[in-house]
Amino acid sequence: MRIDGIILRELHIPLVRPFETSFGVTRDRRILLVEVRSEGLTGWGECTAGERPYFSGESTDTAWQVIVNELGPMLAAAEDVEHGGDCPNLFKRVRENRMAKAAVENAIWDLEAQREGVSLSRLLGGVQDRIPCGVSIGIQSSISELMNVIERELAAGYQRIKLKCKPGWDLEVFERVRDRWPGIMLSCDANSAYRLHDAERIRSFDRFDLLMVEQPLWHDDFFYHSMLQRQLKTAICLDESIRNRRDALAAIEMESCRIINIKLGRVGGFSEAIAVHNAAMERGTPVWCGGMLESGLGRSHNIALASLENFTLPGDVSASARYFADDIIEPEVTVTSKGEIEIPDIPGRGYEVRTDLVEQLTVRKETIRAFAMA
Repeated sequence: MRIDGIILRELHIPLVRPFETSFGVTRDRRILLVEVRSEGLTGWGECTAGERPYFSGESTDTAWQVIVNELGPMLAAAEDVEHGGDCPNLFKRVRENRMAKAAVENAIWDLEAQREGVSLSRLLGGVQDRIPCGVSIGIQSSISELMNVIERELAAGYQRIKLKCKPGWDLEVFERVRDRWPGIMLSCDANSAYRLHDAERIRSFDRFDLLMVEQPLWHDDFFYHSMLQRQLKTAICLDESIRNRRDALAAIEMESCRIINIKLGRVGGFSEAIAVHNAAMERGTPVWCGGMLESGLGRSHNIALASLENFTLPGDVSASARYFADDIIEPEVTVTSKGEIEIPDIPGRGYEVRTDLVEQLTVRKETIRAFAMA
């Protein structure tokens, strides 16, 4: 695969409404897009790093630097990249920076799918033609406002409601929601807001019949999650702690969780995401696809990933309109009345990039020329 050029862009896109978690409020997204041009084709990737290094050690600005100074030049100089799966070995000298790596690697998978004339989901090994969808609902200004949001999302057909939580925004919230909707699939996500001394409080979550409690303790922990899981009937789902296949195997072996959330950026791209998926499936641990407030481009990659066999639980891959008034892809991602997204079955992502809108939203741009062109 001859690399003709790599273009990195930063876009500023306002969210339809603020999204609050235990570590802050996001109102606008600074999104990094990677465009890789090769032999008349264009592959796209999105970096899911946040504006600040709160969810992970990466941020919009660190990812930009790493792609421009390290990953981009490595790819531009490479002579033996034929598949997306070649990227982890190519980038191995760069430690961590998984979200930056994923943005570049995923663009190569996109190129490969186009070159082979197959959908991205089929190239990855996907077997499902539609995926079940849930929603992640941020912390609201009041419980009454939360109830209004849940009512709206259930009316839209979503199959699972996930509530962001933290100490002080948990027990009363769960109780009110369960009283009103006793039969819905309900889960919560703490984003590491609790500590082991909160174990008694977390044990009380059991009475709300939650599908899972996601990442309640430290973002880099297996051991204390294992201790906590032994005290709970509710399944723990690990998110931030799972960075690669080895982490998934360790967490399963230590019984730190019963469910795993796979995020493309967090694990470093499609190659590692597939490896985590396969390791979990071999051990009977279900997985689902989490979201990072991606644009439609990143959302299209999540859709393709979630078509793999072991993605058996509704993920956070929801409609474009929940987040952006005007998305950068066409058609926009939509969800059926049954709470499902249909997997595109055309070569590549299945969604076209609106390059005119991308250019309009771009606030920073840099081109990395392939050395062979010099």
